[in-house]
Amino acid sequence: MDNIIQFFQDNNELIFGYLLKFVAAVFIFYVGRIVAKGIKRLMEKALLSRSVDKAVISFVAGIVYALIMIATVLMALSQIGVQTTSFIAILGAAGLAVGLALQGSLSNFASGILIILFRPFKSGDFIDAGGVSGTVDKIEIFQTIMKTPDNKKVIIPNAQITGSAITNFSAEPTRRVDLLIGISYDSDLRKAKALLEDIVKQDSRILATPAPVIAVAALADSSVNIHLRPWVNAADYWAVYWDTLEKVKLTFDEQGIGIPFPQMDLHIKKDTQE
Repeated sequence: MDNIIQFFQDNNELIFGYLLKFVAAVFIFYVGRIVAKGIKRLMEKALLSRSVDKAVISFVAGIVYALIMIATVLMALSQIGVQTTSFIAILGAAGLAVGLALQGSLSNFASGILIILFRPFKSGDFIDAGGVSGTVDKIEIFQTIMKTPDNKKVIIPNAQITGSAITNFSAEPTRRVDLLIGISYDSDLRKAKALLEDIVKQDSRILATPAPVIAVAALADSSVNIHLRPWVNAADYWAVYWDTLEKVKLTFDEQGIGIPFPQMDLHIKKDTQE
């Protein structure tokens, strides 16, 4: 016991110095943990305000929290005299190895972050991206899950989506229906246009503004082509598209407006020999 007391008396300054460093390290760790939690909460609130999926929010916020805590631990260890250079070198080497091994996954991860931040689309939007057309079901950190119109589930890597053009059909509240109607050359053009105007006016789903366009598009080889371009709410697009085509066919048949179809005249020449 006397030896222990003598040791503390001889090395009290050194022990006090180490004690102060230890207290400083604990303080750094405590403050760093508070900062990490605060930043994590701020990120969660910011992402929630942008209607980001909760699973994605938890994942991203967890990564940020872990990075801040790693930096905090290194600072605390450095304060008590531990050489952190070797730790940093090991972490760097491990990060490089993991990065090379998971290059594709990291690319998908980065693309997922871009989708979350810039929001070119959201869940429920009908889009064409990565060579697939469908409704966005979920936006995950590595892939986006879509459902096609025939109810197929398609999982697309995020890098494939951000690496190509994205067409969002649900981004605007209204859409224009583009129809090309062909009539025969011997049909009454003015009557055909008047019938198309009546069809448009009778459909309450078609918007008055912008005004529908009904105009001759081309004098083709076997038909006079007419552009019919009404505007509708985005949700009514396909219903109006299909209903209008059917209505045009039935109305033109009733009113004697011919719709041409491809025809081929075959002439057979028979040689007669006496």
